[in-house]
Amino acid sequence: MTEAILLVGGQGTRLRPVTVNTPKPMVPAAGVPFLAHQIARAAAAGVTHIVMATCYLAEVFEPYFGDGSDFGITLEYVVEEEPLGTGGAIRNAARRLTGGPDSPVLVFNGDILTGLDIAGLVESHRAADADVSLHLVRVEDPRAFGLVPTDPDGRVLAFTEKPETPEEIITDQINAGCYVFRRSVIDTIPAGRPVSVERETFPGLLASGAKLHGVTEDTYWLDLGKPESFVQASADLVRGVVSSPAVPGPRGEALVLPGAQVAEGAKLTGGTVVGAGARIESGAVVQGSIVLDGAILGADTVVNASLIGAGASVGSRTVLTGAVIGDGAVVGADNELRSGVRVWCEAELPDAAVRFSSDR
Repeated sequence: MTEAILLVGGQGTRLRPVTVNTPKPMVPAAGVPFLAHQIARAAAAGVTHIVMATCYLAEVFEPYFGDGSDFGITLEYVVEEEPLGTGGAIRNAARRLTGGPDSPVLVFNGDILTGLDIAGLVESHRAADADVSLHLVRVEDPRAFGLVPTDPDGRVLAFTEKPETPEEIITDQINAGCYVFRRSVIDTIPAGRPVSVERETFPGLLASGAKLHGVTEDTYWLDLGKPESFVQASADLVRGVVSSPAVPGPRGEALVLPGAQVAEGAKLTGGTVVGAGARIESGAVVQGSIVLDGAILGADTVVNASLIGAGASVGSRTVLTGAVIGDGAVVGADNELRSGVRVWCEAELPDAAVRFSSDR
């Protein structure tokens, strides 16, 4: 048996307004809440018991996932009354674990999409007889991440959380947000207060002489903290760039969920998802985007790499590029909204109100 703790308590502020009504792990990607992909992949790797550490909008998780039986696992929920940070959340959730002190416990963040060999990480942890094993990936620009240099045998040498100077960038290996803990090590994390596993727990363990093992795997990896990354992750799942047993349909250029209406002459490409009850009108061109349940794209709209919230409406001939439209928002016809724009939930934008070009 392999147990896991799934960290899903964050507020997802970088994804606003998508996360105003929905916690980030529950925002649909490739047709289902993103969390479903993580649970399905963990189950496929042999995880049998998951404790979900929740906080923000905690009440929405259990009605969807229940006891986990649909995924072939046992699923439990632990709610933080106040945010406890990554380390505090792990310690708080650990009271529901059932394994012995030397049992491996998989811990993963609820906002990372990866092609990681989960079973391989656990096996590597056992083989190394490590106290904690960390999944590491190499990135071109590591400044926004925690750096984790290792020796040739994979032993972790140091932690630098989000380097601030060029001199601090001593490796391109970063903390990829998935760990295997020896069960007894979790019990050393202080209880009942906020703890950062990245800034406090890992450096403290290293200083105390604990064995921290890094497993560098060059696989698909994407942090879903920003809207553009979330949209890309969904498109990559639909197209099969990264696999998930939870995708509710065949891989391809588009995924249209039951109850959606796509008019003849509309074109869907690039891993676009059209949610249940959504409507795409004639002449619309939608590439690599997420159109959530009940949303409407008017005739001749052009939508690229954008996220359209549940029940939102986009008027005819409007062009969206890298845009986020909140739940229930109304964007009138003949607007032009470019990368970075976020239209808040229930907001209304009149016809031809915003443009970046003088003429089409």
